Amino acid sequence: MATDIEGAARWLAEAVETGNPLAVLPEGLAPATIAEAEEIAAGVLATLSITPCGLRVLRGLDIAGPMVEGRLVPSGSPIASGMLRHGLASAAVIGVLAEELGEGPPVLARVHPAIDLSSTRFTQAPADALALTADLARLGLVVAGRGKPMPAAPVRIAIGPAGHRRRGDDFDLVALFAEAAEVARGWGGLPAGALLVVAGLGESIAAEGALRVAISGLGAAEAVVS
Repeated sequence: MATDIEGAARWLAEAVETGNPLAVLPEGLAPATIAEAEEIAAGVLATLSITPCGLRVLRGLDIAGPMVEGRLVPSGSPIASGMLRHGLASAAVIGVLAEELGEGPPVLARVHPAIDLSSTRFTQAPADALALTADLARLGLVVAGRGKPMPAAPVRIAIGPAGHRRRGDDFDLVALFAEAAEVARGWGGLPAGALLVVAGLGESIAAEGALRVAISGLGAAEAVVS
């Protein structure tokens, strides 16, 4: 049975629009390949007349999907927990492209520390990469801190409850964005001004309470989920 890409996109678009959760996609609507899953994700935005503003790569689950301007919120924003079904929080960085993505490393105008608050449109969070990709790669909200130039050296990134110091893990942002750019090329590239989001850096924790991501040499982002 051929996958009904448009039908699956309509199902997911309705869940995005209404906030009502979905059961597992039935046979005929569930993607059979990663290419079909990506088509469904693109179809969701097309159905809702939303133009993506970039690409988001979720490293912890090794999936990617479109970034949407309406899902980007500033640091310190209060967030209702009801907006995040099966919500998970992870550290992230947001790169703003200074020029169109070419063949080499991405040229970034600035980089923002961020908290990725992933969510799902399904009643039960899917575990397979195909359903996750169709589900906008678990796009929930991305909380952005103040942007700065790319740090010259590797950074230490930590996430945890606000007010509690965490040691965190070391990351090479240049390498992270180079890998994400390669993924973006597979999606058709990105124009100047687009966002390249790399999420799932280090551990993922429950998206609840006061959260803080700190990145050495770059700054911090905070959010309160209640």
